[in-house]
Amino acid sequence: MRGWNLRRGESTDLLAILNTARRIAVDLDAGLDGSRGRTAAKRLRRLLSARAVGLVNLSGGVEWAGEAVAEETVAAAVSDALRTGKPTGSAELAAVPLTVEEELAGVLLVVGQDCAQEARSAAWLLEYVLERAQLRAAAERATQSELRALRAEMSPHFVYNALTVIAALVRSDPDRSRELILDFADYARYSLARHGEFTTVADEFEAIETYLVLQRAVMGDRLRIQIRVAPDVLAVPMPFLVLQPLVENAVRHGIEPRGTGGVVQVRGEARDGDCVISVEDDGIGMTPARAQALLDGKASGSVGLGNVDRRLRTAYGQWYGLVVETERGAGTRVLVRVPLSQPGVATS
Repeated sequence: MRGWNLRRGESTDLLAILNTARRIAVDLDAGLDGSRGRTAAKRLRRLLSARAVGLVNLSGGVEWAGEAVAEETVAAAVSDALRTGKPTGSAELAAVPLTVEEELAGVLLVVGQDCAQEARSAAWLLEYVLERAQLRAAAERATQSELRALRAEMSPHFVYNALTVIAALVRSDPDRSRELILDFADYARYSLARHGEFTTVADEFEAIETYLVLQRAVMGDRLRIQIRVAPDVLAVPMPFLVLQPLVENAVRHGIEPRGTGGVVQVRGEARDGDCVISVEDDGIGMTPARAQALLDGKASGSVGLGNVDRRLRTAYGQWYGLVVETERGAGTRVLVRVPLSQPGVATS
């Protein structure tokens, strides 16, 4: 490898160290208060060849691996480290405070001969891991906040109209009314219930089909629908509540203002290693500048377009944001792209 001059044994040792560091990062994904703190302490002890390693959280809990040390000795070392904010201890016990975002997060204890330097190096690794975990937790909270905001944007006007149509059919067509009530229950369950961060393409398509059935009951023949999805992308994971806002935009801001109605087409297929989904309408369209302003959150008048774009970019990177193709009077097409293969992603 360019830039490295390692013998085979040294290279193997380096890879083992990096692999152990990666596993410690996974163990501490939930922070020092997580359930795998002791496992992380064991891995760190082996990495440092220490007699013992302890991870202390701010509540005073200690995850310990290795030989026992007198409680009074541990308590004194932890107290000194937290009080001074600096590494403390003796020749055989190092206590290093862990700081994340300039705030104390806990203390690392290492027992071994002349272990102070190794403890400080290990503390740097742990601070990086804990900061990473904190950022991930913040991103998850932001995602949940985005979902709550998105639900708030979804049209109460549509809900009112759908319930009005159902009520009108109770006497004139009770069978159709019952069908629509079940569809509305499915719509509400999927849109409003608690979900994980990811679902599947199949579930998203089922949700938009339910929405469009209800919307067609409201609009009648003014709304025409075409939905096609390739079977090989149905199991692909994707962020929850991505497609429905795009379809609702197509109906509310594309077809409804047109007066004479129009067509909404939704397609999903595998392309170049990705799952590509398009939501297209032949409605009134908009200027490209306005579409960009909606994506940037600098304009109002869409159902969560910027919200969906941000969540896709957060989940997959900048390449995977929304692409909007539109022109005034020429309809709108929105493209969604997610990776076909997503190891480690669990769907709800």
